[in-house]
Amino acid sequence: MNILLVDDHRMVLEGIRLCLEERDDIEVVAEASDGQTAVLLARDLKPDVVVMDITLPKLNGPDSARQILHDSQGRTKVLFLSMHSDREFVLEAFRAGASGYVVKSSSVSELLQALDEIAAGRKYLSPAVADVVIDDFINPASPVPQTTLTPRQRHVLRLLAKGKTAKQIAAELDLSHKTIHAFRSQIMAKLGVKSLAELTMYALRMGLITMD
Repeated sequence: MNILLVDDHRMVLEGIRLCLEERDDIEVVAEASDGQTAVLLARDLKPDVVVMDITLPKLNGPDSARQILHDSQGRTKVLFLSMHSDREFVLEAFRAGASGYVVKSSSVSELLQALDEIAAGRKYLSPAVADVVIDDFINPASPVPQTTLTPRQRHVLRLLAKGKTAKQIAAELDLSHKTIHAFRSQIMAKLGVKSLAELTMYALRMGLITMD
């Protein structure tokens, strides 16, 4: 099983690599520290599974997963390995097409079990977050707002949350100033927020941006 590891913490990458490579049937073919690099490496190396964090610089985990799955036409699987056990992170991961979700507090044996399940064509959900999905199925809450945003709206949201002005975003995306203002209004309406500060907090919570 060829694995691409993606995490923005070097010690985490090294630790996971050492654990995985104790298995003779697993090879870590590359590592990446951000979502954009992960997409490019996955496109070139065509790994069997991408094990990635959900909060990443440059391109967050769910958006990276969507691009990787699109490029590979589903041949490459994505397993999220995250410290987050909140409902919105777990559900967004699976909505992005993930085959599994494991929390970082889990044992190495659980990570290996998840990889074996995915290799067998099944999905894996860490017991630590299983209750989140079960509760959501039994008592559905309001949809995770990010799933209602288009890829372009998520891109604009990310740039706004990074502190860029409408003029700067318009120049970067080759759009008009008025179009960016329209995007901002649409995003705020969809997410039910009324200020840029709330937009920024949402982007942080969903892993669209990091504190780095």
